[in-house]
Amino acid sequence: MKIRVGFGFDVHQLVEGRELWLGGIRLEHTHGLLGHSDADVLIHAICDALLGAANMRDIGYHFPDNSAEFHNIDSKILLRKTVELIATKGYQVGNIDATVCAERPKLKAHIPAMQECMAEVMGIDADDISVKATTTEKLGFTGREEGISAYATVLIEKQ
Repeated sequence: MKIRVGFGFDVHQLVEGRELWLGGIRLEHTHGLLGHSDADVLIHAICDALLGAANMRDIGYHFPDNSAEFHNIDSKILLRKTVELIATKGYQVGNIDATVCAERPKLKAHIPAMQECMAEVMGIDADDISVKATTTEKLGFTGREEGISAYATVLIEKQ
């Protein structure tokens, strides 16, 4: 068995008038994330990590933000397509460890739903997806609630 590790990072600005999507689920909040798609920063970081692990460039290469095809697209579709892309090279998801940085909303109660949702999309066990939430203690753009960022590390396996 061959294993590879990948790392992903993403950030999106918080704005009024958008829905907030994280980990494939909609959260009630006063602001949402700005982006060409639904701007699910957690899923985007995971996609980048998976693509990087398979040496297949990044999310913007496969799903460009200037393409009408991906305008307002549900990021769960991008995640499914990313898993299909790495499968073309014989890889499958081993596990995911991700962190979301946000002051608000508080995410702890939503993490199990995020894990279940993304696991279903990827066809893996929810126990193979770790999602953690943190703040930046009111420091920087996250602390000022101007945006949300996410980091992901993944392990992929080839039989």
